[in-house]
Amino acid sequence: MNNLSKKAASVILSLMVFAATAIPTQAGDSYEKSSQQNLVRFDLGGRWQVSASGSNDWFGATVPGCIHTDLLAAKRMPDPFYRDNESRVQWVGEQDWTYRRTFQVTGEFYAHEHLLLRCEGLDTLATVFINGVRLGQADNMFRTWEYDAKSLLKPGTNSIEVRFASVPSLIHAKEAERHLPGPHYPGQNYVRKMPSDFGWDWGPTLITCGIWRNISLVAFDAARLADVQILQDHSQTGTVKLAFQVSAGPVTDAALKARLIVTSPDGKIFSPIESLLTNGSGAAELSINHPKIWWPAGMGAHPLYMVRVELLDGQERLLDSMQKRIGLRTMRVLSPTNSSSMQFIVNGVPFFAKGANWIPADVFPTRLSKAQLRHNMTDAAAVNMNMLRFWGGGYYEDDELFDTCDELGICVWLDFKFAGSTVPVFDATYLANVRQEAEDQVKRLRLHPSIAIWCGNNEISYFRGKEEWTTNKMSEADYYLLFGETLGGVMHSLAPQADYVTGSPDCGDMHFWDVWHGGQPFEAYRKIHGFMSEFGFQAFPVPATVDAFTAPEDRTNIYSPMVKYHERSNRPFLGKAEDGTIGTDKIMKIVRMNFREPKDFESTLWLSQINQAYGIEFAAEGWRREMPKSMGCVYWQYNDDWPGTSWSSVDYFGRWKALQYRARHFYAPVLISGVFDPTNNSVALWLTSDELKPVSGKLEWRVTDLAGTELRAGKQDAAVAAQQSLQVGKLDLTDLLKKYGVTNLLVWLSFDMNGKTVSQNLVLFVKPKELELLNPGLSSDVSGSGTDFTISVHAKHPALWVWLDTAGTEAHLSDNFIPMASDSSIRFTVKLEKPMAKRDFVNAVKVHSLFDTFANTPH
Repeated sequence: MNNLSKKAASVILSLMVFAATAIPTQAGDSYEKSSQQNLVRFDLGGRWQVSASGSNDWFGATVPGCIHTDLLAAKRMPDPFYRDNESRVQWVGEQDWTYRRTFQVTGEFYAHEHLLLRCEGLDTLATVFINGVRLGQADNMFRTWEYDAKSLLKPGTNSIEVRFASVPSLIHAKEAERHLPGPHYPGQNYVRKMPSDFGWDWGPTLITCGIWRNISLVAFDAARLADVQILQDHSQTGTVKLAFQVSAGPVTDAALKARLIVTSPDGKIFSPIESLLTNGSGAAELSINHPKIWWPAGMGAHPLYMVRVELLDGQERLLDSMQKRIGLRTMRVLSPTNSSSMQFIVNGVPFFAKGANWIPADVFPTRLSKAQLRHNMTDAAAVNMNMLRFWGGGYYEDDELFDTCDELGICVWLDFKFAGSTVPVFDATYLANVRQEAEDQVKRLRLHPSIAIWCGNNEISYFRGKEEWTTNKMSEADYYLLFGETLGGVMHSLAPQADYVTGSPDCGDMHFWDVWHGGQPFEAYRKIHGFMSEFGFQAFPVPATVDAFTAPEDRTNIYSPMVKYHERSNRPFLGKAEDGTIGTDKIMKIVRMNFREPKDFESTLWLSQINQAYGIEFAAEGWRREMPKSMGCVYWQYNDDWPGTSWSSVDYFGRWKALQYRARHFYAPVLISGVFDPTNNSVALWLTSDELKPVSGKLEWRVTDLAGTELRAGKQDAAVAAQQSLQVGKLDLTDLLKKYGVTNLLVWLSFDMNGKTVSQNLVLFVKPKELELLNPGLSSDVSGSGTDFTISVHAKHPALWVWLDTAGTEAHLSDNFIPMASDSSIRFTVKLEKPMAKRDFVNAVKVHSLFDTFANTPH
């Protein structure tokens, strides 16, 4: 909008504000219309009112939003994340709520032939009224609902009211009629709502309602764009042919055509192509010579083409337009064979998937800003991830998340939103509702090049039986009716070039939980091979995060009631017996299996993170070494939806745990690693590369005792072919092991390419708790000012998992939790969110190592 248009709109809007009623109309109301375009959108978001249904106690609300965030803003509800307040706010989800506002409709807007109310997200059981008359209903959080509102609207002042019925009330009634088997909230899958709203083994139960995505009025005359499909043909070398399919509606006899304008990543605009629409549909083709191909992170660039689609009438007037970004690439998923695991192939090249599982980043998604979502994806790319699995128990993520993945080359494994419970496929209405949901989401998301695979569900195969439903299983026929025929049919029809699988882990991937749920040691990971799409181990968050959800008196030990309250893995997994009764027991059992007893509360928090990183690194390195026998390592889980203890590597506030820092090393494009074989007292040296070209460089190794004395060292040339893992050396340490013993030796590895160290590693012969570590004598020197500091850390003796704690300030660190050899120095760069005086920063930052966590530290 130009300055003149903005000024005119401002005058119009100022006239629209009125004070005759307490129901809000806001100065922020705006009509979005191009200077030529016929279609107009009137945003109804912003300031609303809300009340418990049946009462007249109205208070301010924000749309998009949800009832919990509105209650928080109005100070009518305590913070559900603090201590055990979650248990005190369950009444919110059990209550019916009504949202309302008024708005102005101009005569010009009302004069359009079609006037629709477009609701892009109603959570969940909603009835919509315009000017007191019922317009329509909604019962699916994931659908876009449109209603013909012309007959109920009028020029001038109008009112809208959205009444939300209690989801628990409906679920309880449905459950009374027929039990729906599942391990979580009884009957939760009777409604199409974010499954994790009902609680999970890492998050709270907070059942929301509200207008959670955009709501607007859409006005137009002859027609508007309904859908744009773009298919790619890569069969000809040096050319990509794009096939466009455009549809518009309502279908009329009016002469319509589509104009398509493609802009290359470098700004080149291709000659527009046009297509006449017949019965609202048309097709066109464009060949792109010398195409710029989209690659995942670490494999190449991620160029994006812009496609603008314009709908024109017979007089060349612009009726509607939309823009899409696409990446030119092919993506296939191959099933496992006897010699290789399930694997992804992009542009004809197989690649090892490195990443984690993404869950909702907040229990209340409307609190998430675009900047937060982008920051999360940037953090994933920063630690060499090339894949995130968008898990099936959340919601269909915001466009911003997919846009950022497109830009960063992060491949998305996209689950439809079904997880961990049976679903009422026996209800034809439910099935039709799901089909429409899938069509909405596939049309919205299918052009994103980052989406590598679509998956029907998460772990519902565990609840799939045979011929008939039972007390704990759904029938095989109903399972495949939904995840095979229905969702598969939508995918085949609307995204024929995308790969779709019915579910995970029934598509050739593996979920391995015998370590966490079964109490097996981390060594169990070496017995499993394939594409690991779920595995993991829990850790406590950093002390600052624990401070956020506890009172000082809660921080006595990890078994204090409030610390335990924020750990949710406290029930049997799929009904199986387990080794511990609550998640805290599971954490500490494996911590003690690998490390010595922590000396205090904070040391326990840090040591749990070191233990988590130690285990996941052990697993990831093993699977990367054996590719193509294993071709994916996607750990559980990347993030949190509230502050608490979980499997995450990045906590609710975006703070990195030790695992996130270590991922940068074990997911590095070129990895040097070593494997100790106690049967012949040797260490096998492995070089693993994801690079698309052969890799060669200098491998250096050193054997020291725990004091840091060098006992043996060597250098050698080492090379590996593109995208391969190879044993490049072997150290026979029989004599040193006999003389010094397995508890007094360390092997330090380094691999350099073109004079630059690209990977370092440390080989232990025993579990860390068996090492008689010396006080490493860590010292540090700080330089810098404002928000940018550099800390140089020096170690007198070997130090394991050296980390900086910047308590009291939010900081981004260049690295953390790294091993240091004797008489060595490492520089950490620190970027603060807010500037600090150097003196204050020096007092705030602390340098620690594994040695500092032990209750009985060796001398």
